[in-house]
Amino acid sequence: MGDTVKRLAVLGSTGSIGQQTLDIVRAFPHKFRIVGLAAGRNTDLLARQVAEFKPGLVYHPSAAERGREALPPGEYKLLSLEEIARHPEVDVVVIATSGAVGLGATLAAVKAGKKVALSNKEPLVMAGEIITREAALNGAQLLPVDSEHSAIWQCLSGETQPAAQIILTASGGPFRHYSPAQLEEVTPEQALNHPSWRMGKKVTIDSATLMNKGLEVIEARWLFNVPFDDIKVLVHPQSIVHSMVEFADGSVKAQLSHPDMRIPIQYALSYPERLANPRLPRLDWSTITSLTFEPPDLGLFSCLRLAIEAGRSGGTFPAVLCASDEVAVELFLSRRIRFVDIAGLVERTLERHRSIVHPGLEEIMAADTWARERVKQLITKG
Repeated sequence: MGDTVKRLAVLGSTGSIGQQTLDIVRAFPHKFRIVGLAAGRNTDLLARQVAEFKPGLVYHPSAAERGREALPPGEYKLLSLEEIARHPEVDVVVIATSGAVGLGATLAAVKAGKKVALSNKEPLVMAGEIITREAALNGAQLLPVDSEHSAIWQCLSGETQPAAQIILTASGGPFRHYSPAQLEEVTPEQALNHPSWRMGKKVTIDSATLMNKGLEVIEARWLFNVPFDDIKVLVHPQSIVHSMVEFADGSVKAQLSHPDMRIPIQYALSYPERLANPRLPRLDWSTITSLTFEPPDLGLFSCLRLAIEAGRSGGTFPAVLCASDEVAVELFLSRRIRFVDIAGLVERTLERHRSIVHPGLEEIMAADTWARERVKQLITKG
């Protein structure tokens, strides 16, 4: 197994997680080979990645429209995200896209029985029931890339009994001690200045509102088959304990590491091996003076409450949650709404939604479209 080269397709290769995934590949060229790359807006960076890694499979929306003139010459096929995700030359699909765009590719990958290194939260949040069912039917593996879910995965490794409780940790973002009045004045620049992690814009804003943690609660429910009542969230500003698992006897396992996304990315790619990588940071225990934990303020950060409620309600509510949040975050970043308006728009959209129980993919995507339009209507009406 150690000599086998894993063939990777990185969907979202120009984003934060995608670029850090390629850093891991550069560190272990004898372990990993890039056979597929896909990106959204950043044609120039994708072109440089294609020139460096020489994948046989490529996707970019402008390439689909303009053909090969958008990318460097090479022996590669221009395919859709779904076609790359299920391609027989791909062993591991890294879903590093943002938002609902990763759903179709994730589903295509699990139906093809692939190993899926999942960073994009929305696919499991929107369609966790469908994706986990298809993964079980087709022998696909879901490999968590999020630091919190990677931590839980590692803590559960080797255990023969289920977790009694999963404890997700959250940094709390940059505003955990802000007053309501201070939150009303938050700018996009402030919200994008995360104290611990280097991430894309959407995830960084979701971390500031704690929506990100709510999405992770829903993800954990599907990844680890744990009921919502057994999932807890604690604010841990040092971002060193990435999550914990409590077992029936009261024992608690925790996974700790420097807050660097390349660590969980590498573990997902190399699993079940652990690879020595001198480029990754180590904890310096002589400088760590305290590790603190506190409950989140659900009144002040209502996005976390809304996400947990949507997850519990199930049906198409999680799809509406994701879509309305995605639009609201875009509106905030473009300065059309305030930071505190994000939660209000999501809540008003959820209140107006008629959910479908056990939805199919078409019904989930219809709910996604409805929610996006509804948020725009709410903004227009004021």
